[in-house]
Amino acid sequence: MQIIMKGRKVKNQGKRETEQNAAAPEVVPEAANAAENAAPEADAAPDPAKSELLEAQKALREAEAQAEDFKRKWYAVTAEYENYRRRTASESARRYAEGRADVVSKLFPIADNLGRAIASCAEERTKKGIELVVKAFNKLLEEEHISEIDPVGEPFDANKHEAIMAVDPAEGEESGTVREVYLKGYEQNGKILRFAQVVVVK
Repeated sequence: MQIIMKGRKVKNQGKRETEQNAAAPEVVPEAANAAENAAPEADAAPDPAKSELLEAQKALREAEAQAEDFKRKWYAVTAEYENYRRRTASESARRYAEGRADVVSKLFPIADNLGRAIASCAEERTKKGIELVVKAFNKLLEEEHISEIDPVGEPFDANKHEAIMAVDPAEGEESGTVREVYLKGYEQNGKILRFAQVVVVK
């Protein structure tokens, strides 16, 4: 009796397992694979805020590089303009000084004649009047930084002197020295405005 009950119990238990297996939904391999593939795609979806941040950072780097390039070019242009301004100012000053020197140079023959007039004038009052004019001329030369070239007794210098005559040496004279200045020379800041015409000892 007990054996029969055990057999029925086992039979009923097997029947219930069969029914449960039949009721459970069958897992389709394709569906499982699809579910597995769908999960990573959902995880890889782009984040709009992160994308905007990356774009903003990229734009910032480009703007900084462009600003640095503009600053470098601005420095270069500024330096070039400053050099140009200085060159222009220096050139203008030089041309202005040369223009004034050209005007003063035209007065040299007048000063030569005044010197001859003083040397040959016998009347004292007239001589003093001429000397005042020469004094005013010499003051003008000083203001323009122009100095006379009067090399009597000095060695002949072809860079400043022009020999118009050579004479035999007298006692005690050295060869190549300037005995007499026929016409005074003038120079301004090392630039010769007129060569001194001189008589040179042979």
